[in-house]
Amino acid sequence: MTGEPLHAHGTTSPARLRQAFEGEVVRAGRGVRQALAAAVREAVRGGRLAPGTRLPSSRRLAAELGLARNTVAEGWLTARRGSGTLVADRTDRADRTDGAGRAGTRPIVSRPAAGPSCPPRHDLIPGNPDLSAFPRAAWLAAARRALAAAPDDALGHGDPRGRPELRAALAGHLARARGVYVSPEHVLICAGVSHGLQILGGVLAGRGASRVAVESYRLDRQYGLLEAAGLETLPLPLDTHGTDPVPPVGTDAVLLAPAHQFPVGTALRHDRRTAVVDWAGRTGGLVLEDDHDGEFRFGHRSVGALQALAPDRVVYLGTAGQTLAPGLRLAWMALPPALADDAVAAKGRIDSSEVVSQLTMAEFITSGAYGRHVRAVRRRYRDRRDSLVTALAREAPQVRVLGTAGGLHAVLGLPPGTEQPVLEAATREGLRVAGLSRYRHGRAVNGLTDALVVGYGAPSDAQWPLALAALMRILP
Repeated sequence: MTGEPLHAHGTTSPARLRQAFEGEVVRAGRGVRQALAAAVREAVRGGRLAPGTRLPSSRRLAAELGLARNTVAEGWLTARRGSGTLVADRTDRADRTDGAGRAGTRPIVSRPAAGPSCPPRHDLIPGNPDLSAFPRAAWLAAARRALAAAPDDALGHGDPRGRPELRAALAGHLARARGVYVSPEHVLICAGVSHGLQILGGVLAGRGASRVAVESYRLDRQYGLLEAAGLETLPLPLDTHGTDPVPPVGTDAVLLAPAHQFPVGTALRHDRRTAVVDWAGRTGGLVLEDDHDGEFRFGHRSVGALQALAPDRVVYLGTAGQTLAPGLRLAWMALPPALADDAVAAKGRIDSSEVVSQLTMAEFITSGAYGRHVRAVRRRYRDRRDSLVTALAREAPQVRVLGTAGGLHAVLGLPPGTEQPVLEAATREGLRVAGLSRYRHGRAVNGLTDALVVGYGAPSDAQWPLALAALMRILP
């Protein structure tokens, strides 16, 4: 079955359904009815037939698809007098509106009442992109072109820095899109931001560093990678303006996400950007800039990379994990020249990156396909951000919304003492969502109030309205 959505405008015809499910029919042999019934169920469950999609009547479906009528009407569809048959919203309670906002539909067969908790149906964990938006056709075309043009030695062990085609393409793209100043020989390809931090942790420790300042809220596995290299991590102060990035005396490096802090969502103020760069120049320290979602800025005002202010003191880390897919294992560092040789040597001791995806990514960038994809998904995520903000204003006006200027997540401030009860409600609702407290550094002195960190990137377009409705139901 193809991944093409079936919920186009108007009625989805039996012929369209049969064509879409042709693979299931062929594989089923004689069990055509069972295969079609299973395919219809899977299309509803997976979001290809979105709740509220109008279908022909159950009698016509049964006749034209070759299904028994009671097989069609087993709770996956709803009937409404005068409106035909609609795809049911199985994630909503029976007394709520369907996925298209219509009230009054009734299940043809009622489903059992939910137990104390449901298996996760919707993923709102922050930091994940919509994998259904991955540009498969364009990526495959780029892979074909890249492999056809690649020299034979491209498939060898190669340079630990990564393929020169990709390093050159990234140097140009980063200059245009993020204001990063770097030559291709100082770009290092790695398998993710965490992989980059693993490399940098080893380099810093090897140079005698002992302390790295980090933001009070961050992924704990990133703290762990630095600490595994023998470095002490010190949480930076947090105030109403976000992170105060200038570390205490005796700190060798500072790890920051200046464009869109994860998970708090703030951008580093101009005066603080200048202050931390001045600190690095004055003390010889390094700034490790995590620009994980810097290409997703929704307003007119862009926030450029900190690296442009001091290319010799800032290590820039970027990734395709959020713009494309984390499974590609493609990320990069723009290194200060004085650090490049040590970083390349450290990476060579850990591993070498896979080359086919590097060649493909280089072609994807130089052909313009990457820029087109980023612009398309940026619009998609902006629309989801807007719908989240609108729904909160309408249904949960007591919830404060933070960090919505860009990225794939927002922070929802909750009344004090309600974070854990809301997370328990999310579990019962079948909703995967993170509490802000899970990202707090264990030694942080000052903290934020209870909050949820809501990622709006992962659900497909069909699933997002259902996930948003489930989120509204758990808020106090």
